[in-house]
Amino acid sequence: MRSLLLARLLAACLCAATLAGAQAEPGPPLSALTLVGAPRVVFKAGRDACDGHDVPDAPARAFRDATGALAIFGMHYRNRALRGPDADSLTLDCRIVLDSGLAAEPERYDDRTWITATWTEDGRTVVALLHHEYHAEAHPGRCRSAEMMACWYNTILAARSPDGGLSFQRAVPPAVVAAPPFRQEAEQGRHRGFFNPSNIVHDGRHWYFLASNTGWAGQPFGVCLFRSDDVRDPGRWRAWDGRDFAARFPDPYRKGEKPAGACKPVAPFPAPVGSVSRHRGTGAWIAVFQAAAGGAFPRSGFYWTTSRDLLTWDAPRLLLAGPTLYDDPCQAGGDLISYPSLIDREAKGRNFDDVGDRADLYYATLAVKGCKVTSDRDLLRRPVAIEVWP
Repeated sequence: MRSLLLARLLAACLCAATLAGAQAEPGPPLSALTLVGAPRVVFKAGRDACDGHDVPDAPARAFRDATGALAIFGMHYRNRALRGPDADSLTLDCRIVLDSGLAAEPERYDDRTWITATWTEDGRTVVALLHHEYHAEAHPGRCRSAEMMACWYNTILAARSPDGGLSFQRAVPPAVVAAPPFRQEAEQGRHRGFFNPSNIVHDGRHWYFLASNTGWAGQPFGVCLFRSDDVRDPGRWRAWDGRDFAARFPDPYRKGEKPAGACKPVAPFPAPVGSVSRHRGTGAWIAVFQAAAGGAFPRSGFYWTTSRDLLTWDAPRLLLAGPTLYDDPCQAGGDLISYPSLIDREAKGRNFDDVGDRADLYYATLAVKGCKVTSDRDLLRRPVAIEVWP
């Protein structure tokens, strides 16, 4: 996801988000997460790739297909899946299940697209949330600047697979879940839009995900909570506005579509949420994310926080220290870590949105050469012990 430039954007916004987190009044800690083993390599780009596009570039997302096999997404914008009978036997399937068209027309929403969340009830029909990037600087006449960040326009889309994730189909017209209330030529000069949705989780008759936005007039920067009463219908997603799930962010290129309200950011997240999981024993929610040092975050690394309702979270605590994608690679002194997610191989749900007393922390390591974040990346998993208080 254009790692270094996105890191610079988020670093510039972290001050406001960190202050918001510091001003919140979280309750006492609800959980304890502890790393209990060494990391194991799940995917190594130099060894396991099908081509140069195969690098971990988003948090790992897993589901069981109709045969009981495991599929994990979280690679590049030429989307492929890791597949296998279990977490110890995953290999990269070289079939491209969703490609990116690099289309110049922004209303097509087919420039660069990552599968960043999935949900299936039966292992056959799979719905997906897509992180979509429109890079106007790559299309002549579409941006006033030649600088990528000044031209970057982000949206969250939906897609569907009829065959257990072997192929995904884009909707016609495009299924826009969340877009800024203006077209890509507006407010050029900075990154704009909604980006990096978390995994989808289910509670009662609703489905939820968290996503970041860059902020604009009337809309604060931060992470917002979305809810739907029908995960199959992309038009049913609404965001929390501080009172209800009523904020709506439809396609600005489609006539007759009008946005409604603004979403209220959820503390204490300074940047995208890696994953959300429900603890089977207590029903509490556990979110993991990455943060650079500063404000409420004394050290760079992966943090976790716990909630009873997905809106009020306790004080974040450090799970794994290390320079992240949001740190200056020139000062990192080694590899970066990024894209954390919790996945319990013993999850009861087909979509791995629940965890027990143990799970695996999946994350990527990104090699740095000089001051450049390279495509030399590994996907790792590391066992975690989980304790949640009733």
